[in-house]
Amino acid sequence: MSVTFASDNNAPIAPAVLRAIEAANEGDAVGYGHDPHTERASARFREIFGADTGVYLAFNGTGANVLTFGATLRSFEAVVAPATAHLNTDECGALERITGCKILPVATGADGKLTPSLLEPYLGRGSDAHHVTPRAVSISQATEFGTVYTLDELRALCEVAHANGLFVHVDGARIANAAVALGAGLRESTRDCGVDVLTFGGTKNGLMAGEAVLFFDDALHGGAVERARKQTTQLASKMRFLAAQFEALLTDDLWRANAEHANAMTARLAARVAAIPGVEITRAVETNAIFASLSPAAIARAQAEYFFYTFDPVRPEVRWMTSFATREQDVDAFADALERAVSR
Repeated sequence: MSVTFASDNNAPIAPAVLRAIEAANEGDAVGYGHDPHTERASARFREIFGADTGVYLAFNGTGANVLTFGATLRSFEAVVAPATAHLNTDECGALERITGCKILPVATGADGKLTPSLLEPYLGRGSDAHHVTPRAVSISQATEFGTVYTLDELRALCEVAHANGLFVHVDGARIANAAVALGAGLRESTRDCGVDVLTFGGTKNGLMAGEAVLFFDDALHGGAVERARKQTTQLASKMRFLAAQFEALLTDDLWRANAEHANAMTARLAARVAAIPGVEITRAVETNAIFASLSPAAIARAQAEYFFYTFDPVRPEVRWMTSFATREQDVDAFADALERAVSR
């Protein structure tokens, strides 16, 4: 397939990760995570995030999110999340079906960020048998619009949540891109801000498949998580092949190099696009996503050459994304195609 600008999901596997998978394919290894690769990957996560971090590898982001709340919430408890959160819009009701818990969606501004003031109306609710009880806050970092919570914004949100008995989950499908945008480390931009649980994304940053659920609060994880992982079909029998990928990603800061490159390619594309009459960038460009508006006819002409998604057909608004594998010449050729599309 030719280069696309639809999603970092479409990118190939990072070469170092592919080599790690191949290297792990030697001989037998005990299943279900009782192998040296899983031990080393878990140890590396603990080096980064803290020695008491609970590490649970999973196949994919939806499964990791469902695992998180399947292990921590009772059926009458709820998750407060931005209305645009992947958890709410793109997981086909998986959390609600599998856990029986409700998502309470909150309308946000154009940046897609949940703030303490937006959270406030949901605090103190559910004190009787007629209503669900908010127990957790879930946000995406980066958001579904590619924007990033600053460290201060994240700290403020965590403080309000904790003061009201809620724990904070970060859907970090693109946490590497966010950390790079913040100029911060992985722990600095999550746990040190007060985050209690992190879904650490790998698939969008060079892995074939794999996410990690990281618990920073001892009270939230234990035997329940192991059983929930099995019940939600996220316990891999050949765990070594998930773990080997994380070993590679966390070695020599490959996660950072991949994310830096993806973000840089989006910045390059944004600079080109900003100079094209008839194309309007509609949201802040902070990580590896660009949202833009152009005429329906121009969108159709551009999509005839390149695959990308129309995010909002009414506006109309499209989304363009880059990855660790996007090259400068790919960006320039796509920008040229956009110029042709809007000039006809």
